[in-house]
Amino acid sequence: MVIALTNNVSLPFAPDKPWLAPLAGWSDLPFRLLCRKFGAAVCCTEMISAKGLIYKSPGTAELFATCPEDDPVVVQLFGSEAPFMEAATERLREKGFVWFDCNMGCSVPKVARTGSGAAMCKDIDNALLVAEALVRAAGRGRVGFKLRLGWDEPGKTPAAETWRVLAPALESIGAGWLTLHPRTAKQGFTGTARWDVLKELKALVSLPVIASGDLFTAEDGVRCLAETGVDTVMYARGALRDPAIFKAHLDLLAGREPELADVPTLLSRIREHARLARELSTEKVALLKMRTIVPRYVRHIEGSKQLRADIIACRSWDDFERALRVFETGNPVRD
Repeated sequence: MVIALTNNVSLPFAPDKPWLAPLAGWSDLPFRLLCRKFGAAVCCTEMISAKGLIYKSPGTAELFATCPEDDPVVVQLFGSEAPFMEAATERLREKGFVWFDCNMGCSVPKVARTGSGAAMCKDIDNALLVAEALVRAAGRGRVGFKLRLGWDEPGKTPAAETWRVLAPALESIGAGWLTLHPRTAKQGFTGTARWDVLKELKALVSLPVIASGDLFTAEDGVRCLAETGVDTVMYARGALRDPAIFKAHLDLLAGREPELADVPTLLSRIREHARLARELSTEKVALLKMRTIVPRYVRHIEGSKQLRADIIACRSWDDFERALRVFETGNPVRD
């Protein structure tokens, strides 16, 4: 399924068009470009505070940094006040952005306690006011909404299983697509994602539906597509573990066996991420990001414990490359 607009811009919604999720602290421009190299069809920015954007909070502008190779990109906004969400969308439209996502699913306390994210399911009337403001600013079909099942388990509070109310209401307002992480806000990332609800949601609305939750491997993503009938999947933690998850996803759909990355391939991938980070971020931020993400990339590789420790301890790019070379050759590097 493809959402097409009169200006001929479109977003793809199909099994062979996997998305990269909005990941706070992670889905910056360098990581998005890396994922695109492996086949991510659409990438989302980190979630951006509407108020932070309007008030020009430090660091906010960096969150929506982009480039032509980052197209199509979806900007994810969060906030619980319709005027700020509308104004933020209008400001981003002026900068050339076309696609937006409203975060109604983040359960992190610092977001939820402001009434934003998953807390919006506690006040459906306000959630719909926010949705109307976003669609008014962006245009019908240009805004997606990322949902949780609700705040609590069924039967505990009126904020349980609010997805059943929100989904059709959002469709009638002019939503372009819906993404569902089928856990409650109270669950966070514990327990198991209820993929059966994704199938129910797909039957409830005529909008494209994107699956999120417990998609740790490409095999998980392909199985989710088969079991639920959703239009596509959105990789989050799975992409952080391995940005090549998108290529593996496409290989599986094409009937090919995904390639297992050997050490040289993995190190090449790490160096490419580091190149993008250094090119598109400040030196300090780039090194900090690589110190944090490389241990995720190699944690499944036998004998990588020392590499993880060395990378975390890096204080310069020379230290970073030295750690990679020691792991690559198995010998200490002498300057």
